[in-house]
Amino acid sequence: MPAFHEVTFPLDIALGARGGPERRTEIVTTGSGREERNARWAHARRRWNAGYGVKSLGALSDVVSFFEERRGRLYGFRWRDRLDHSSAMLGATPAPGDQLLGEGDGEAASFQLGKTYGGLHAPYARPVVKPVPGSIRVAVDGVEKEESVDFDSDSATGLVVFRAGYIPSEGAAVTAGFLFDVPVRFDTDFLEVDLAAFAGGEIPSIPVVEIRP
Repeated sequence: MPAFHEVTFPLDIALGARGGPERRTEIVTTGSGREERNARWAHARRRWNAGYGVKSLGALSDVVSFFEERRGRLYGFRWRDRLDHSSAMLGATPAPGDQLLGEGDGEAASFQLGKTYGGLHAPYARPVVKPVPGSIRVAVDGVEKEESVDFDSDSATGLVVFRAGYIPSEGAAVTAGFLFDVPVRFDTDFLEVDLAAFAGGEIPSIPVVEIRP
């Protein structure tokens, strides 16, 4: 990923933001009135307006400082999605059996973290590339493994790598639980701030958009 800073946007502001996932669907209506629908994107792209989380001039000052260090849209950074930042159900503590990463074949040592949504009609597998350091728990066939002994993890890529002698055997289910951030950037090079309007209750616009690794 080019030009990325492994730093998290101020959590107190991010948790008050508004936004969510965006899909790109192409719809063609035929002469009979039927529709043909095609997904242009394999993965959703999330957008937020961080301005809703700004509740004080101090917080606004923090955002301006953060924006300047990122050089506007130039450098990416981590974003904590209040609604969706865990492998577990909302409010639950991540457990090593939360998400299936794959099955061992006796040779593969690397597994990508991911989260699956749904399961009945068309489950969606979302790659997770920015796990929160220290939050990853891994199990093989239901037996939890120890990080830095059985495996290592990369919080910048979301890769779990088993050490020699601990590679999952053929058919063994590899699962994981974790917290994660979203890689994003500012979606503007101009942060317009009207202090008079802000004092009167108006919220500045601070657009943030998800980026792909």
